[in-house]
Amino acid sequence: MREVAFIKQNKEKWLEFEQGFTNNDKKNPDDLANLHIKIMNDLVYAQTYYPKSKVTLYLNKLAKKSFDHVYDAKRQNKNVFLQFFLDKVPLLCYKYRKYFYLAFAFFFICFFIGLLSTFNDESFARQILGDNYVDQTLENIESGDAMAIYKSGSNWGTFIGIYDNNQRVGLNMFLSGLFVGIGTAFYIVQNAIMVAVFQAFFYQNNSLFDSLKGIWIHGTYEIFGMIIEAGAGFIIGASILFPGTLKRFESFKVGIRDAFYIFISTIPFTIIAAFLEGYVTRYANKMPTIFCFVIIGFSLVSISYYYLILPFKVANKYELR
Repeated sequence: MREVAFIKQNKEKWLEFEQGFTNNDKKNPDDLANLHIKIMNDLVYAQTYYPKSKVTLYLNKLAKKSFDHVYDAKRQNKNVFLQFFLDKVPLLCYKYRKYFYLAFAFFFICFFIGLLSTFNDESFARQILGDNYVDQTLENIESGDAMAIYKSGSNWGTFIGIYDNNQRVGLNMFLSGLFVGIGTAFYIVQNAIMVAVFQAFFYQNNSLFDSLKGIWIHGTYEIFGMIIEAGAGFIIGASILFPGTLKRFESFKVGIRDAFYIFISTIPFTIIAAFLEGYVTRYANKMPTIFCFVIIGFSLVSISYYYLILPFKVANKYELR
């Protein structure tokens, strides 16, 4: 179809959708959602046959507007806080899901490199963890309390210190995306290898079970959240490198805004992880093993559901799939 005919055939529908943004009290939310699907189909067609045309740019902007407006029109007086965490963030996670998949894949590749390096080089653990940590932990293992290093300091002081450290790491993951994602990739390499070396070190010293039982009580939220923050960093980098039909600065503004919303969503998990490390991990060796793994299992299921499953459910609910 020629571009002129394509525009003539569909312009009425596009104008109707634009009017729906300013008059959504008069337009049925389901009608807006149906129009949104049609707009997305038109965008795909335009990108295929008129990739450099102004109509493609127009439809791209219209589709991005719909992402924010369609589900707003359908919500039923939801609390703003709940709407942000239960609608907006899941929809953003659905939209940018490939960047989270990339962050997870890259993290686990680096993790396995860290394992192999530790098993093939006896000095590697000391290079990564430091002599003081290794020597102190070896002494703790010999004394029968491999996790003793996590029992120093007060509960409250540990909670504040760990939260501050974890939030700084997450912020670095996120903001490093400004360096077209290279900075984020660097932090993934650094942290994934450190986690791998840590686990391999305990395995080599016959204390793997103790480390799994203790560390992952807080580490599940901590590490998973860190990977999501890395995904947010990749979103920023991609918005700079691959603006699509948008101007580069416009693409960057959209990317950093959406990535920031996703980063904000990880803060509650970071707080919970710090609380668990300050108030629960230190007592892991005194708790029933089953209780420790119930906490770990619940943490893994809950954060996995929020970032990997709920986005598909919400997208399906708003007919965005």
